[in-house]
Amino acid sequence: MKTILIAAVVALMTSILCTPLVVVYFRRRGFGQEIRIDGPQTHLVKRGTPTMGGVAIIGSTVVGYAVAHVILAIRGQGGPTASGLLALFLMVGLGTVGFLDDFIKIRRQRSLGLRARAKFLGQLVVTVVFAVLALRFPGKHGLHPASTHLSYMRDIGAIGLGAVGFVVLAYLIISATSNAVNLTDGLDGLAAGAAAMVFGAYALIAFLQWRNTCSCYDVRDALDLSIVAVAAMASCFGFLWWNAPPAQIFMGDTGSLALGGLMGGLAILSHTELLLIALGGLFAAITISSVMQIGWFKITRIRTGTGRRIFRMSPLHHHFELAGWEQVTIIVRFWIMGGMAVAFGVGLFYADFIANG
Repeated sequence: MKTILIAAVVALMTSILCTPLVVVYFRRRGFGQEIRIDGPQTHLVKRGTPTMGGVAIIGSTVVGYAVAHVILAIRGQGGPTASGLLALFLMVGLGTVGFLDDFIKIRRQRSLGLRARAKFLGQLVVTVVFAVLALRFPGKHGLHPASTHLSYMRDIGAIGLGAVGFVVLAYLIISATSNAVNLTDGLDGLAAGAAAMVFGAYALIAFLQWRNTCSCYDVRDALDLSIVAVAAMASCFGFLWWNAPPAQIFMGDTGSLALGGLMGGLAILSHTELLLIALGGLFAAITISSVMQIGWFKITRIRTGTGRRIFRMSPLHHHFELAGWEQVTIIVRFWIMGGMAVAFGVGLFYADFIANG
């Protein structure tokens, strides 16, 4: 328990204290955000705000995790685990893909960075490496970091996917979550605050899996996953201090892809893949709104020759912006929705925990 608190405190302080340094450095280098021309006009004033702030979140998470393990090593209580390192690998790997995307936007002075194929290819490579490695490194009890079965609160024994099927599922989950957070990152602090809640939930879930006395949660390195999750949560809160409206820095694709990927990775490594749908309900709703908008536009254009829209603009938060809502109002209300989804997901898990405790 002390190790988890140490990881949280170190990550939080690192994020709060180092993010301003990142802001100053990026301003000097001219790493400013480009704004979509077809987006809400109120966003044009944000042009030039430093972006790629996700490096502060990623760095703070790694530092928090590392310091916690240095202290464990001093006490002679072991070092990093395969599951923890795989989760961080996924975060850093997808953050690198996002960094390249952001860097191209800045260099070419446009709101679009990597082409869609290149971005998906980068996500594919990182995810496949993660998935293949997650099926290796058996622990003391023969458990691997991941399982080839689909999971909800634990593995569903009747649904086995095999190694190839698991790699495909891992790609679908991680690609979906990373892009969902990327879509949500459209208002100051929205994605960071919502992501912090999900990571907080996973910190608790993994801790309960570690403390459970029954053998129903066959999760390798549950305590280490809790350390990773709490470090990510604290890093998001620290970053939010500077990202809250009016934001002094944006996380960019560097942060959104990294955070989304880590969410998917934690779901896979904690064997709670389907539960992530409930925990990340806000991200799911925003993603669905974009899919509905694009789908309806294409269908109506084919039928009538003129594409029509369901919302004023997608993703969903931009619809409410164009409806006249203040940004802070949208952010807080969406945080409430995200918090309710997280509470519901944690409630489902805790009910199962009590029933099997």
